[in-house]
Amino acid sequence: MPGSWRDFREAHPCSAALVVEVADASLEYDRDRKGSLCARAGIADYWIVNLSAGSIEVYRDGARSDKGLYGWVYRAVQHYGRGQNVTPLAAPERAIAVDDLLP
Repeated sequence: MPGSWRDFREAHPCSAALVVEVADASLEYDRDRKGSLCARAGIADYWIVNLSAGSIEVYRDGARSDKGLYGWVYRAVQHYGRGQNVTPLAAPERAIAVDDLLP
């Protein structure tokens, strides 16, 4: 099974299947700076747990763009609220309840 401890006996992983940020005061920083860096690094699934809005922001489909702080942006952005589920790209059979990620 990919991602099990056996896959990393000889070396550390070189990329992440999913990056999740928890943001309140750092929301704009996470959207602009970290989002652009994650898109540039090829992270296919970047989520922000937006504490002030009580939602999950899901960023996908990274692409080069002059609009991105580091030359990259995510072209697809979806927002999920309480009562909804979000599914990671790396595990499409595993829906996660937004309520489980929010305080």
